[in-house]
Parts: sequence; structure tokens; C-alpha cells
Amino acid sequence: MLSQLIRKWKLSRYRRQGLQIADDCRLVNLPDFGSEPYLISIGRHVTITARVTFITHDGGTWVFRGLQGYDHVIKYGRITIYDNCFIGYGTIIMPGVSIGPNAVVAAGSVVTKDVPPDTVFGGVPAKFIMSMQDYKARCLAKTPDYDRQAYRQDKARELLRLMPRPW
Repeated sequence: MLSQLIRKWKLSRYRRQGLQIADDCRLVNLPDFGSEPYLISIGRHVTITARVTFITHDGGTWVFRGLQGYDHVIKYGRITIYDNCFIGYGTIIMPGVSIGPNAVVAAGSVVTKDVPPDTVFGGVPAKFIMSMQDYKARCLAKTPDYDRQAYRQDKARELLRLMPRPW
């Protein structure tokens, strides 16, 4: 209960700092919205899983910013996630990237360029894996025949029935 209150408080603080995020988003833990949350916009019906990091600036410019003629150099980029996206566990989203709509980013990805609508991207750096149409078809084809009512009543029990332990 206390952790939920802390999470709501932190999210409201990010919103006060300018984060734009729709009310119907699902956050699995609180992502790291970085030092410039006002450069992040997240659309409706977006799921962001745990340990997702938003990087809105290139801190590497610090290395040469002390040199004559480079003292004014800054490098920032807006991050936009459009409606109906899924961002997998541990994803890092780099400055200037747009994702979606209707896109999936696989767990552990580093997104360095835009993800087109209706696609699945993944990897380091994230690359095209398949279309959303292919992903939906594969998921449907691999869905086991399960008891939906049993799943709703006791998910763990039904999944263990479908996937028994090997010993």
C-alpha cells in the first residue's frame, strides 16, 4: 500500500515537471524518466514494464564542452510514445525517438531510432523483427488450448497444468 502511494506521488511529481502521460497507461514499476521528463510524451493505452529508461540528452558532450568553440554545445531530444504500445522490460529509449502507434519493443532493447507503427522491434540496437500482423498471427497460433474460466479463477494453477514441471 505504501509503495503504491510513493509511486503515485513520484508520478505526480514527474507530471508537475512536464511529463505528458495518458491516464490509462499501465506502468509496471515506475520507469526512469530521466532529468528532463518535460521532453517525454506518452499516449493512451501504453504499457511500460519495469526498468525502462528514458534518456533525453547526450551527456557525452561534457567530454569536449570545455574546449574553445564547444562550450555552448548541448544535445537533447524529445521522446514520444504513441497510442497502444508495449515497451518491454529493461528497454532504454534514446533521445529523439518516436515509437508507435501499435508498436511493441522487446525486452532489453536499446531504441536509437524511430519505431514505425504496427511493428515489433528488438535488440541492441533495436531493429525490425516483424509486422504487428505477423506477431498477432504467431501469438494466436502458439496459444495453447486452455480453460479460460480456470485461468481467470487461478492463473498459476492453470499455467502449471499447461506447463508441468520437468521432474
